[in-house]
Amino acid sequence: QVQLVESGGGLVQAGGSLRLSCAASGRTISTYAMGWFRRAPGKERQFVASIRSGGSTFYADSVKGRFTISRDNARNTVYLQMNSLKPEDTAVYYCAAGIGTILIQWNYWGQGTQVTVSS
Repeated sequence: QVQLVESGGGLVQAGGSLRLSCAASGRTISTYAMGWFRRAPGKERQFVASIRSGGSTFYADSVKGRFTISRDNARNTVYLQMNSLKPEDTAVYYCAAGIGTILIQWNYWGQGTQVTVSS
């Protein structure tokens, strides 16, 4: 079992930056794929980015080139650096941990942190 706690959300103007953190406890995350998802009001949860245990990354087209996912296994923490933020990025952001080969089964989820981008 893994417990995940997100932090770093807040209010930022369009064009600004935020860095989200996801602190894990209970188990090391070194063998897990880690991901970030978001949910805007009235919409389904949307995939944002993922990073495999080996370090490979994958991004949704909507954030590619603006967001960067990274991990620090020694600190049991995953990050999402968000640059050039747009109002459309406003959402609750969740981190997740999972395992898989081609597809990842996201088994563990954090409580979310609010990101609001104003125009």
